[in-house]
Amino acid sequence: MKRRRLTELFPWLTPLRVWQRKLFFYLGMRLDHNHYTAHISEELLPTEVFSSSCPMYNKNTGFDMIYQENKVHNLRLAAATIDHMLIRPGETFSFCLSTRHADRMTPYREGLTVIGGELTTAPGGGMCQLSNLLFWVFLHSPLTLVERHGHGSKDFPEPPSDAPMGVDATLAEGWKDLKVRNDTDYTFQIHISFDRENISAVLRADRQPSLVYSVSNGPVVYYRRQGAIWEEVDVIQTLTDHESGQHQNTRTLYRNVCRIGYTLPEDTAIID
Repeated sequence: MKRRRLTELFPWLTPLRVWQRKLFFYLGMRLDHNHYTAHISEELLPTEVFSSSCPMYNKNTGFDMIYQENKVHNLRLAAATIDHMLIRPGETFSFCLSTRHADRMTPYREGLTVIGGELTTAPGGGMCQLSNLLFWVFLHSPLTLVERHGHGSKDFPEPPSDAPMGVDATLAEGWKDLKVRNDTDYTFQIHISFDRENISAVLRADRQPSLVYSVSNGPVVYYRRQGAIWEEVDVIQTLTDHESGQHQNTRTLYRNVCRIGYTLPEDTAIID
């Protein structure tokens, strides 16, 4: 029999456990000798490294659209804390640390999130759309990936995006973060903007990096396991010299695995 967690036996301990996790989560960052990003520059750096945008509203969640409106509110709060943020040489960007006090003046609203493996609502829900977008942008740069966690499940179809499958980065303050470190002599900068329907992210730099990065998928595989359908796909990065256009390297970054919680198209090949 699987051993039950203490908070499952005594649910009233959950707020204390969450407070404890967050305390040690941020204390660990204060003591890990990394230099974390904090500087915001009003001026944008001159070179655009990569940009992307995606729709903010998803009508296929099965939940009331008010939670999509709330998500947009939450995204705007978080984005305001990291827009124009510099990632200077030797610095580490932490999504959770950079957005830690985004709701200090204006509270987050109830948005969709996964808690305990179940899709539900909670204050600050929907923040992963911003971390997904930033992760996709970061993959087109020489920034070193320090921490990234994929979603364990997809509970509804994703909105249209130029990102390939498996490029996502889930968050859980106190447990999971998105972190990248700048091991180069370039300075990078995050720029986030919104229009009525879309959120956009641009990674800028003080000069053009010597390599161009592109990201693609290997073959996608769907299979049944323990009564559920799972998706597996490799995320592959290709490096090309900016001046000559010559191929430099291709590498598999990771193999993404997640459970599919919605009905796939009828012609999808599923391995039993």
